[in-house]
Amino acid sequence: MGKPLRILTIIGARPQIIKAAAISHAVRTQFQGRITETLLHTGQHYDNNMSQVFFDELGIPRADISLGVGSGAHGAQTARMIEGIEHELAEARHDVVLLYGDTNSTLAGAVAAAKLHIPVAHVEAGLRSFNKAMPEEVNRIVCDHCSTWLFCPTETAVKNLVREGFATDLSKPATVDRPHVVASGDVMYDNSMRFAELAAVRSNVLSELGLEHGSFILATVHRDHNTDDAGRINAVFSSLLELCRTHGLPVVLPVHPRTRKMMASLLDPNLLQAVGSEADFHMIPPMGFLDMIALERGASLVVTDSGGVQKEAYFFGRPVVVLRPETEWVELVEQGQAVLADADPGRIATAAAAFLRNGVPPCPPIFGDGHAAVAICSHLLGIKGHL
Repeated sequence: MGKPLRILTIIGARPQIIKAAAISHAVRTQFQGRITETLLHTGQHYDNNMSQVFFDELGIPRADISLGVGSGAHGAQTARMIEGIEHELAEARHDVVLLYGDTNSTLAGAVAAAKLHIPVAHVEAGLRSFNKAMPEEVNRIVCDHCSTWLFCPTETAVKNLVREGFATDLSKPATVDRPHVVASGDVMYDNSMRFAELAAVRSNVLSELGLEHGSFILATVHRDHNTDDAGRINAVFSSLLELCRTHGLPVVLPVHPRTRKMMASLLDPNLLQAVGSEADFHMIPPMGFLDMIALERGASLVVTDSGGVQKEAYFFGRPVVVLRPETEWVELVEQGQAVLADADPGRIATAAAAFLRNGVPPCPPIFGDGHAAVAICSHLLGIKGHL
């Protein structure tokens, strides 16, 4: 056996920490001695409820390197990340930079590594909302085009890359100019299956909130497109309040720090008072992964602008009203499990009522077999000649 493959994993936001758990677990168990992982946390999410709780719950080793970048404008935040990542790549030898998703941390890692000619592996490659007004869309496109390995969670993601000119031939060595496109499955499916039963045992969030399984609405609102626009944030919150009152169902809203800040400045004072005084409108701090799984499994309906929550709801067969005009998870809409309602109160109300009345159609497996992390590690080792 030769030297182990040295991976630098870059994370910075809540979803990335969760995704990293699957591959970190595989590295420490099935690939011990063949892969070593260095974990770099940019500090994009620095609140304990948005970051540290996931390390603790999911058993991820503490980050080896913490940049402590914090929040800020996109350009300034990304620049500080690039500077810190570039310094690490110049100081230590890494064979591969492993990136997840579509955040500024992803973009920074892709740019820093590609310019230093260090191969990039992008997990969750090929996703497209076809809306470049979303910062996430720009980030994921740039990262894909800087990558040497593109690990796609679904066949739709593979097809998106093929349309952009990527080849699917794996017979030649992977390079940044001829990357490997691999249908690996979704690491989030790995995690959800692995931790679902643990959540059932450990999470007390439903009992603490006085909720009954299958008798509440789970909502999340965090994208700046919704939170930073007065018209949209008011439309979303008035719709959630109306769902609570119309259907007699509690609404549970884990409040993202940015959302809480913008609520105070942009929500109509009467609406802010109404949601705050409604006994069945539960605005709670951001949840850990196990509590979030418990909420997703227990909800009768999920209303969200989060890509990750859309997908997790699908894993557990829960219907979703999407607070966006598009989604990168087009398969969910095609299956009829998700409806794009944007921030339109009428569409939100109609979609929610239909799901609550009719339930959700079958959710066939489209995210792999629950072993995406092993597939990704095996492919990287095979390419490097370590198997």
